Amino acid sequence: MAENLIETTVSPKQIKFKPGSTPAWFEVTVVNLSNRFASFQLEVTAAGADPNLVLDWYKISPEVSTKKPPGDETKFKVTLLDAPVPGFVGRMQLTVRVFSMELRDEDREIVILNLEKGTGSIPLTLELPVREFQEYPENPVTIPLRVSNPGQISTNVTLELIGLERSWLIDGQRQLELPPNGQSLENFVCQIPDISEAISKIYPFKIKATHTNGPPGWVEGTLEVLPIGVVEFNSNPIKHQIPTKRPWLPNWVNKPVTYELQFDNQSNLRQEVSIEIQDRKKNKYSWELSQTQTDIIPGKMSSLALEVTSKRPWFGRVKKISLEAEANLVDQRLGNTKPSSQILKLHVYPIIPLWLLIAGGLGLIWLAWFLSGLNPNNPLYGHKDAVNSVQFNGKNYNLISGANDQTLIEWRTSGFFRPFMNPEIGEIANTGKAVRVIRYKPVDNNIVAAGLENGEIQLFNLLGETPRKIDTLVSGKDDRVLALEFTDDSRFLFSGHGSGFVLGWDIRQNLDNPVSGQRKQPIGRQFDFAVYALKFIGSDNQNLAVAGRFNQLVVWNLVNNSLLKVPYREGGQDDYIFSIDTAQLRPYLLATGDNQGYITLWNMRTCLADKKPCEIIDQWSNGHGAKPVRAVALSNGGCYLASAGDDGRTMLWPLTKEGARSQKFLTGKEISRSLNSKKINSVDINVLEDSIYIASGSDDTQVRVKRMPRMGELGCDRN
Repeated sequence: MAENLIETTVSPKQIKFKPGSTPAWFEVTVVNLSNRFASFQLEVTAAGADPNLVLDWYKISPEVSTKKPPGDETKFKVTLLDAPVPGFVGRMQLTVRVFSMELRDEDREIVILNLEKGTGSIPLTLELPVREFQEYPENPVTIPLRVSNPGQISTNVTLELIGLERSWLIDGQRQLELPPNGQSLENFVCQIPDISEAISKIYPFKIKATHTNGPPGWVEGTLEVLPIGVVEFNSNPIKHQIPTKRPWLPNWVNKPVTYELQFDNQSNLRQEVSIEIQDRKKNKYSWELSQTQTDIIPGKMSSLALEVTSKRPWFGRVKKISLEAEANLVDQRLGNTKPSSQILKLHVYPIIPLWLLIAGGLGLIWLAWFLSGLNPNNPLYGHKDAVNSVQFNGKNYNLISGANDQTLIEWRTSGFFRPFMNPEIGEIANTGKAVRVIRYKPVDNNIVAAGLENGEIQLFNLLGETPRKIDTLVSGKDDRVLALEFTDDSRFLFSGHGSGFVLGWDIRQNLDNPVSGQRKQPIGRQFDFAVYALKFIGSDNQNLAVAGRFNQLVVWNLVNNSLLKVPYREGGQDDYIFSIDTAQLRPYLLATGDNQGYITLWNMRTCLADKKPCEIIDQWSNGHGAKPVRAVALSNGGCYLASAGDDGRTMLWPLTKEGARSQKFLTGKEISRSLNSKKINSVDINVLEDSIYIASGSDDTQVRVKRMPRMGELGCDRN
């Protein structure tokens, strides 16, 4: 029989305890029956207690005894501070285990514990599995909360989320009943509003819990609203002159001129902007800013006044000064302003006008000759065949056009409105095949992509004095390129083809590795219809809308390679969706135009983000006399839609904030007509300063640019 080396005595062996009142206790006497020195420790366990739940429900004094000689004893006092099993009432068995690090022996004793219903106030236990949340405006946020009742009686609990705007909360208060030792997982949902109401910052919040059987408690967390949007930078005006009035008459006026540098904060981020003035030609002039920097509150506009003056020559030609106002945002999380700089023009006229120095007869002859070359319909310049595609660059200074005569031409926007200026800058290239579609590379606009009739995509660099071809992408022989679309970061160029192929070209990688063996092959997908239009939907370049023959409209998710077919009117082999477009600041607003004469405006958020059917906001077929609609284009802010078609008309449709036609312009506004009502193949629209600019290209070989005042009074466009 094994020898017992430890002798244990417990007194008393049965105790009562009411949690919340005076602690209960019992003594444990341990005698060293071994033949050597030994130290002893105690461990108390309760029947039914969760071994994974660590609770400080008892205290032992001393925690460890000193080493005792053989035959000596140690007294331990065990004090009960709380119930071993939260909420338990009744009889429970405690096991006292005595052990020693020096002896290979242990002893156990049983203590009977009678637990009575507690009287103390026990706070609830609150836990946020996630304490820090991040989300963009217009998105919902779910805040999970785990609440536990460690008490011995049921309690009625009221949970309240405080610290966030009440209008954000879908359900800011919750009531429930928790049984003894009960637990519940509750979710609070808040809906972040749009960028005009949700400023980007960290919002602290806390969830407070009050209940009927104890003191209140709370847990804290934070919600960070992430930054989104842009700061638009404009100048009013973009061009000035000295003197400001009647410069063609002799006068000595030399007052300074003022440019109002305007910043429209269309983001949810408070910004500070500073201005640097650059002049590489070192013109002789002086400038002064009203202040070095300005604050821009989200949803508001701010401006700086730039005052410029220059000495006027006595006679000679007009001195043309260009100075660049470069904006720098202090907070670069959203990048810089769009655009990042403005080229300001200043024309300084001589004191004695040039016309006084030239004979009247010679001047009239020169003027007659000069005017004859400035007629936009003059066959000496421009395209010689149908124009298929036009596009403004990002700053609206220039535009490009491509035509069946195999040429790309760059135009000066301002030249269409000045009687003594030729709008044509020059021919970019002769591609060797008819040009079906053209696109500027985003942001810098220094590269132009041209899709050709034979399936080639030619890339041209516009920097330098002479444009040059820098690459040719070939998908397949005679596979017409009917659509082109760059990603926002300009890395990828997607092309749509008559065969139904949509290909994604890694432009950056191919330009960096011109050797054919190192070039990256395009990604692609075959569709069962000829592709006439491509456009990215949303702000992340994940969803590419593909449209074309048989009235097909499909959204290709490039991340998971899935397709979403958008319900459209059924069409046969002679039915086409010719054109689609989105707005930069409202990327879920989609416009479509087809050869049945329909123009449709869609809310694509419902089917891409909300997983519901795609919503048609507005649709009409009387815009072009029921004739095919060849082109549609949305302004960056989504407040204007331009369309063109086979009736030879270019139309403007002011829109509401919701994306429907304005009630005042349900039949649209005619902007221009082609010669002999030839069909118009392409249209583009841009809003700059106080004007709306609309460009078109048509079968009569003409490129036209028209402008009209913005319509801020309609409520959508904040002029």
